[in-house]
Amino acid sequence: MAGEETGVGVEIVDAALEGKAAPLADRLVADQVPSKLAAQDPALWGAEAESEASIRLSWTSLHKTSRPLIGEIEALRGELEAEGVDRVVLAGMGGSSLAPEVITATEGVALTVLDTTDPGQVADALAGDLERTVLVVSSKSGGTVETDSHRRIFLRAFADAGIDGKQRIVVVTDPGSPLAELSEAEGYRKVFLADPNVGGRYSALTAFGLVPSGLAGADVARLLDQAASVAATLGADDPANPAVRLAAALGAAHADGAEKVVLADTGSGIAGFADWAEQLIAESTGKQGTGLLPVAVEGPDATGFADAKADATPVAVGPAAGSAKLAVTGSLGAQFLLWEFATAIAGRLLGINPFDQPDVEAAKKAARSLLDDPAKLGGGEAPSTVDGAVEVHATVGTSGDGKLADVLREFLATAPENGYLAVQVYLDRLDDASAALLRTELAKRTGLQTTFGWGPRFLHSTGQYHKGGHQNGIFLQITGAAEADLEVPDRPYTLGTLQHAQALGDGQVLVEHGRPVLRLHLTDRAAGLAELVRAVQEGLA
Repeated sequence: MAGEETGVGVEIVDAALEGKAAPLADRLVADQVPSKLAAQDPALWGAEAESEASIRLSWTSLHKTSRPLIGEIEALRGELEAEGVDRVVLAGMGGSSLAPEVITATEGVALTVLDTTDPGQVADALAGDLERTVLVVSSKSGGTVETDSHRRIFLRAFADAGIDGKQRIVVVTDPGSPLAELSEAEGYRKVFLADPNVGGRYSALTAFGLVPSGLAGADVARLLDQAASVAATLGADDPANPAVRLAAALGAAHADGAEKVVLADTGSGIAGFADWAEQLIAESTGKQGTGLLPVAVEGPDATGFADAKADATPVAVGPAAGSAKLAVTGSLGAQFLLWEFATAIAGRLLGINPFDQPDVEAAKKAARSLLDDPAKLGGGEAPSTVDGAVEVHATVGTSGDGKLADVLREFLATAPENGYLAVQVYLDRLDDASAALLRTELAKRTGLQTTFGWGPRFLHSTGQYHKGGHQNGIFLQITGAAEADLEVPDRPYTLGTLQHAQALGDGQVLVEHGRPVLRLHLTDRAAGLAELVRAVQEGLA
C-alpha cells in the first residue's frame, strides 16, 4: 500500500480509477503542488482565492507550532483536577467540536459535547455534576450564537449552584474576537488564543482541537507526533505521496461523474472519523455548483456503500473492504493531516477555493431574521396535513396532502437522476438517537445517496455544500416539540425558539435555491419518530 511506511496509506483498489488518477497525480507533482502547499503558497488556487488562502494555510505546520500548547493544557488540567474538577463540557460548533469529539472518543476519554440548540440535550448536560464541571467555550469568530447561548445558560446554572462560574469557563477563540474581549473583561479562568491563520475545518491540531481533548485526558502530544511523522511525506513532490494519490483519485472520480464520496469505517480504530471528514470535504469543496459530497454510512455493508452507483466513490477508512474503491489507513493525527492536504489539493483540481464558505452565512441570516420577528415562528405556519403525531409542512415540490407515506412518496419522486437526499434532524442527538435509522431505511428504499445530519450541527458542516455544491439534492427536515424549553439569559429567545428558527431559516434558503424541502414536525417525538419510520418501511416498500 503506497505510503504505508510513513504512517498513512492510500490504496486505490479500483484499477480503472487508478488509471484515471495517475495522470492527475503526475500533473500535481510536475506543478510541485505538494511542496508549495507545505510551504504555504497562497497562489495554488488562482488569483481570486489568493487573498483568502494567504491567511488560511498555517495548518500545514501545526505539528510544530502547536507544541507550546501541551504544557499549558497539562498545567490547567492539573489545577482543575486538584480542585476536584474533572468533567469537561465543550460548547462549540463545526470545527470547534467535531475534532475534539473524534479525538476523545478514539482515546476513550469522556467529553460532553454541546453542538446543539435542543433544550433537552442541553438540559441533560446541565444535570451533570456541576461541582466537577468546567465549560470550554470554543468559537473562532467569537460570535457563534449557539455557543454564546450555552455560555449564558451555564453561567446562570453555576451561579444558582453557588459556584464561581468565571473560574469554570475556559475559552478558545481567535485573537481580537468578541469572545476574547469578553473573556478578558469578565475574567474567565483561562483563554487560549488559536492561530488566526487556520480555518475552522482545518483546526483539529490547533487549540480548538487540542484544548478540550487534552483537558478531558486525551494524549494530544501523541496526536501531534503522529502528524509530524507524515508531514514531510505529504509535502513531497512524489506521485506516491498519499495526499496526492487521494486527491487525484477523488478528482478523477468527480470528473467521471462521481461527485459523492461514501465513507465507511472498516476497522480503522478511529471513532467517528467520517463526521469530522464530512465537514472538511463538504465545506471545502461544495461551492460554485460543484464539489464532493461526503456521505457517512454505518459500515462497508451499508446501503450506499456496498451498492454504490456510478455517482459515488466508496472509500474505506481502514483496510480495503466491501466495495471500496479507495482505502485510507493511518493513525488519527496522521489522517487529520493527510485529509487536509488531500482536500486542499482536490480543491485545486476542482477549480475552487477550498478555504472560503460563501453560502454558510445565508442560513444564519435567515434564522436571525426569524428571531427578530417572532410572529413568523408562531402558529401562522399551519401544516398542510397531519397524520398522527406528525405535522406535514410542504414547500417546494410537493402538495403535502394525504397520508404520511403518500407525502413521502411524492416528495422523494422530486429527486433528480443521480441526486441525493439529505435528512436533517433538529432533535436531541442522544435521546432521539433512533432517528438515525432513517438514513438506512430511506437509502434502501429510494436508491439515493442519503446523508444524515443533526441540526444545527450540520449547518456548520455540510450546509455549505447544500447551497453551493451540486444542485441535485432534496431535503427532508424533521423538527419536534420539546417537553421543556430553556431560557437563554439576557436574550429575547429560548433555546427551543432558536432551534426552530434555525430549521426554518435553512429551509427558507434552500427553497430560495429552488430545492425541494419537506418539513415533518413531530408533536410527540417518540410517537412521531415511530410513525415516521413505519411510514418509510411500509409505505415505501
